[in-house]
Parts: sequence; structure tokens; C-alpha cells
Amino acid sequence: MELVTTPKQDGFTFPAEFAPQQAVWLAWPERQDNWRNDAKPAQQAFATVANEINQIIPVTVAVSEAQQSEAKKRLDPSVQLEVMTYNDAWMRDIGPTIVTDGKGEKRGISWRFNAWGGDFNGLYSPWTDDDKVAANICDQLGIDHYRAPFVLEGGAIHTDGEGTLYTTAECLLSPGRNPDLTQDEIEQYLADYLGITKVIWLPKGLFNDETDGHIDNLLHVIAPGKVVLSWTDDINDPQYQISREALRVLVNSLDAKGRTIEVIKLPIPGPLYLQEHEAAGIAPSDGMKRNAGERLGGSYANFLMINKTVFLPELDSLTDPMAKSILQKALPDYQIIGIPTREILLGGGNIHCITQQIPTGGAT
Repeated sequence: MELVTTPKQDGFTFPAEFAPQQAVWLAWPERQDNWRNDAKPAQQAFATVANEINQIIPVTVAVSEAQQSEAKKRLDPSVQLEVMTYNDAWMRDIGPTIVTDGKGEKRGISWRFNAWGGDFNGLYSPWTDDDKVAANICDQLGIDHYRAPFVLEGGAIHTDGEGTLYTTAECLLSPGRNPDLTQDEIEQYLADYLGITKVIWLPKGLFNDETDGHIDNLLHVIAPGKVVLSWTDDINDPQYQISREALRVLVNSLDAKGRTIEVIKLPIPGPLYLQEHEAAGIAPSDGMKRNAGERLGGSYANFLMINKTVFLPELDSLTDPMAKSILQKALPDYQIIGIPTREILLGGGNIHCITQQIPTGGAT
């Protein structure tokens, strides 16, 4: 059922990713203007991610009628399939953001979705099926949902579950999202729908991120008052200045509880570029650039935290071990599982972008 109140009015808040979770959702990729070679390499990568997560927590994969048999072939039999209509497979952005009351009750938020920019700079059209996915999943879960009155994607927000929200001005203030809203008005909406009390605005997201700088490619909140930040020491890399601007904001901010923020630097892979043979397998598109030689938005921050396990993208044999070691030191009681995900990166995102967690809803 669609509710007419707001989560804040009803006492619901957005829990951290490191809070207890009960399930994870993905969607099956098939779009040929985003996934190369009829999406077969991407499907194998998505299946690997889904099967790995499914060993820790139940996984459901949304799939089109036409792709059911293909998905069944690649996914573990215990992974649940739900036939659904959607435009592309970015479950973080099209799925519901789940809010909880801390007593076991969950509700979903269906953000307005316009393919990361609508008519201004959206990556594909139409996006109407994607815009219905969150409500459809809430119906599948048997929970009520709120329909937010503004455009937002799940990859644009990170929380510590204690009142602090992290985002980027590049994304939330982009002209393709909510051009009629001021920063203050957007902050008020974030408070109303996520129950947060403080927004930390970083200037920009990862260099060449086609979502207009989603926070989940730049930063990940791993504990209250503790984040990892995508980083490079190469002064000639455009990411060099972006990361330093982000660090400046973080070290000069206090979170909602008045804590200083500990920042752990996580090296970026590469830089990585789209290869000629990879670009050749992608159908031409009006919205998405998929040209050989294009810089890819590779990031280790785009991992998923589920019940004391981190599912970490493996993207570069030179930096993969370093990223894993840094995260293991920062999260000593976590299991770190690396998964090769270049095929997901070629489509414009990574493990965090293709997953959406469903929290238990209980007290942490």
C-alpha cells in the first residue's frame, strides 16, 4: 500500500548498511546498449555476485520473462527469481530504500527515478518501468511504501544509521534531478524521508562517473564516524583534486552525534579504460557513451556490506590486494570476499550499484 504520510512522521529511519540485514535483491542484466555481447559476460558476473552473497544471506533476482531460463542456468537453485519488468539492472537505484522503526517493522521508499538525469542528461529512455520497481518489490515483500515527491537514487546516499547522511552536491544538485528545489529544500526532504538530522555534502563524486557523482563510488560508511574514501596520490589524475576536496570537507565536519569523522584512504584501481574489443560488443546508444579509450569509473568503495561480510570488487591485480588489506585492517571482524567485476564496471557501476539490501528492521 502507498502511504500518504512521511517516514519521519511515522517514526521510521534509514538504517546503516552495516546494520543486520535479512535479504539482498538484484536485477538480471540484458540491455544490449549497456552490456556487451548480448549481456552474457555481465550475466555471468552478476550471477557470481548473487551466488556469493546467497551463501551469507538469501538473494532474490528480478528477471524478465524472456531471461528466466538463462538466469536459472547461471544462478544457484536457492536464489529466488521474481519475474518483473524493468529497463536496466541497477537495483541500488531502482529498488526501494528500506526504512525501519527499530522494532521490527519495515517500510519502503519509492524514489522518483529518471535514469540519472531525465531529458537533461539521462542515460536512457524510457525509464518508466524502472520507476515502478521499488513499489513492486515492496508489494513482493508485503510491506507498505512511501512515494517520494523528488528524484533520488539509492547510490546517491550513504548513512551511518545514527542521523548522518553523506551525499554529493554534484549529484543531488544536478540540473537533471530536481532543478526546482534548493539545497535546503532537498535537505528537508532527506530529513522527512530518511529520518536523518545532518547532511554532509561532498562537492563531487568519482571522476567520470556517469551518474553525476554518486556517493557510493567515492565513499563508503563502514561504522559510525568512520568512512573509506577513494584516493590517489597521482597529481596528474583528475581524481587527485576531487578526493582532496572530499577529505577537506570530511575532516572539517562533525557527524549528527558531534563526532569527528575518521577517514581511511582506499586507492583507486588503474586508471582503467574501456578496451576496443569491449566497446565493439555494445550496441550504439543515444544516452550512454561506450567508446574505446573512455576512462571507467573504477572504485573499490563500491562494495556491499552484509552481516559482517564485505563483497569487494576486484578490478586491478596491482591494487586489489592493497584494497583488501586496508579494508581488512579497518574491519578486523569482517570477512572480505573479492569478486572479479570488470564486466559490471563496463556498464557503469559495481557491486553496490547492482544490489539493494533489506534490513531485518530490529534494533542494532
